[in-house]
Amino acid sequence: MMKTLIVYCSSHGTTEKAVSLISENLEGEVLSVDLKRDKIFFDLKDFDTVIIGGSIHAGEIQRKIKQFIHKYHDDLLEKEIALFLCCMREGELAIEQFNNAYPQELRKNAVALGLFGGEFLVSKMNFFERQVVKKVDGVVADRSNLDVSAIMEFIIKLNSRRVLV
Repeated sequence: MMKTLIVYCSSHGTTEKAVSLISENLEGEVLSVDLKRDKIFFDLKDFDTVIIGGSIHAGEIQRKIKQFIHKYHDDLLEKEIALFLCCMREGELAIEQFNNAYPQELRKNAVALGLFGGEFLVSKMNFFERQVVKKVDGVVADRSNLDVSAIMEFIIKLNSRRVLV
């Protein structure tokens, strides 16, 4: 049976929603670990596939995701990997943020890449975050732009590989 590790960071719950959808619909055994909150020890060697996901805050992916990629970079190149990003930007800007979030070597090796849209959850933000999204994006209330169909396509791509193996 295929074993998948999902490592992610979720600041306000959007990435966590995406991870839940992936976990529920992905074939095989799935362990999901929020690098910010979960204190779960895992060994990359135990997993066939590693999915890495995060979100963009002030133009950058979470530091814990960057640290994970840096620490396990060479091991990840030996695995089947998939990468996704939750962000409110669209088109070229979203692609640029994705490319800045994940090193080129990993992007080239990935079997699935996903841009899942995002959410501004003003109700869950601290004062500073609220000021930034108000100033930069003019957002003062919760707004969701989570792309469930993109998440499902990502899952289908991964599941179709499991049938072939």
